[in-house]
Amino acid sequence: MAEAGINDAQNSPAQEAQATTDGFHLVIDALKLNDIDTIFGLVGIPITDLARLAQAEGMRFIGFRHEQNAGNAAAVAGYMTKKPGICLTVSAPGFLNGLTALANATTNCFPMILISGSSEREIVDLQQGDYEEMDQLNAAKPYAKAAYRVLHAEDIGVGVARAIRAAVSGRPGGVYLDLPAKLLAQTIDAVKAKQSLIKVVDAAPRQIPAPDAVKRALDVIRNAKRPLILLGKGAAYAQADAQIRELVEKSGVPYLPMSMAKGLLPDTHEQSASAARSFVLAEADAVVLIGARLNWLLAHGKGKTWGAAAGPKQFVQIDIAPTEIDSNVAIEAPVIGDIGSCVEALVAGMGADFPKPSSEWLNAVAERKNTNLAKMAATLDKNPTPMNFHSALRAIRDVLKTRPDINVVNEGANTLDYARSIIDMYQPRKRFDSGTWGIMGIGMGFAIGAAVTSGTQVVAIEGDSAFGFSGMELETICRYNLPVCTIVFNNNGVYRGTDVNPNGGADVAPTVFVKGARYDKMIEAFGGVGHQATTPEELTKALLDAIASGKPTLINAVIDESAGTESGRLTNLNPQSAAMKK
Repeated sequence: MAEAGINDAQNSPAQEAQATTDGFHLVIDALKLNDIDTIFGLVGIPITDLARLAQAEGMRFIGFRHEQNAGNAAAVAGYMTKKPGICLTVSAPGFLNGLTALANATTNCFPMILISGSSEREIVDLQQGDYEEMDQLNAAKPYAKAAYRVLHAEDIGVGVARAIRAAVSGRPGGVYLDLPAKLLAQTIDAVKAKQSLIKVVDAAPRQIPAPDAVKRALDVIRNAKRPLILLGKGAAYAQADAQIRELVEKSGVPYLPMSMAKGLLPDTHEQSASAARSFVLAEADAVVLIGARLNWLLAHGKGKTWGAAAGPKQFVQIDIAPTEIDSNVAIEAPVIGDIGSCVEALVAGMGADFPKPSSEWLNAVAERKNTNLAKMAATLDKNPTPMNFHSALRAIRDVLKTRPDINVVNEGANTLDYARSIIDMYQPRKRFDSGTWGIMGIGMGFAIGAAVTSGTQVVAIEGDSAFGFSGMELETICRYNLPVCTIVFNNNGVYRGTDVNPNGGADVAPTVFVKGARYDKMIEAFGGVGHQATTPEELTKALLDAIASGKPTLINAVIDESAGTESGRLTNLNPQSAAMKK
């Protein structure tokens, strides 16, 4: 009987030749072949069965309440791992919800792939009114690094492989992969299907910089009187941590990290010039950009921020995209290649006699840094009632200082601005914030993505306005029992809660929320832990309890409703505010 059972379980060659598979299985097989094990998304027609199958085949599917948040989770997973994060959505409206996250990933150079079900081409092209009909491929193209559509099951392997390579090679970014409903149900011979899959080899190959470019860069640094190294999030993404640290310490040059590069070297490192940011940007005569772009976050390399009166600066720019060079100002020494290879080449070119910056420059930076740190310390030592941004962030800072492994998500106007300068980071790729666009609403998506990817504690420091964009994902956090502690800085409104209706009408001002809102009760509705904190001491205790428990937690941190300024530190970008100053 046993022997018969074995024979029954084995297929004959003829039976194996007749075996088939379908598009659903091929998509999952293609992802798994390329070591992708997690999908973030929201199910519905026509991709519900794809999500079920992914879970059945051992992949992790994290279901969200809104596709934009799922896309943000996929993007931050890509940033942390250098593998494309996967976001799966339904067609048309679901795709459009995910498109914001895709565009943000492309802008920030995060590798992610947005996979969406779609209507059939022949119906879309004739505009015959299919269910959720939309030309999604062409809608995605302006906001993605690349966009592909797969029409035949035998091409799924190629489509997935091209999407992966496009997402991570060169300058990373968002990729759109369009899968019409009819494709998923297509059947194909199982043997041919297996042969059609592609294991991507060397998806992001090293790009070695030219020797003459390295020499030119070293000459600029060597001849500078007041050199500065500026680290962008691209430097953190590169995971060339040891090489970058060696360059900074061997050169002796002060460095300034952009917000998501904080922790690449500890913020307490003696060469960190974060506390003297305005001074070093204005006074440096040579700036080495590593994984940073001279966009609006750096005043485009021009104007008062860069001390126009102090004379022209020379820039060394390390970037994998040659088209980025000279995008705002002339770059004296472009070094094109991957960051790890470029930094290694610079270090190798520094001989034992490579000059360190002058003591005059280093002392000037240290003096300004110490002065500003003393001013900040005096501000942080105050204990006003009710709490303000500084006293609340002091409490958070002191807790996080003891746990450098914790992932920190941060968004808001004032909440982002103050936290960026008050909370030190000690390890790379532990800080995630609004990034290049300054976009609000990344909070819960980034928090979930970071928690799922790392398996470690996340603390999300949120302005009450920013939290509102993704707050429903508290249910997702509770559903998956993720170690996420969300701290909502509640001052009753956008920027502050004290504005009044200038017309004297019954409606509140455009920036004002419900007074005394209890955000902590929201998470309790989903089975999480809520805390109300009105003092730094209460905030400290609640945060310590949350970290110790590892449970989904929300702390409603009540702060002075008059605390906060219009648009944080970006008031100059508000046209009316700028006009009123003239």
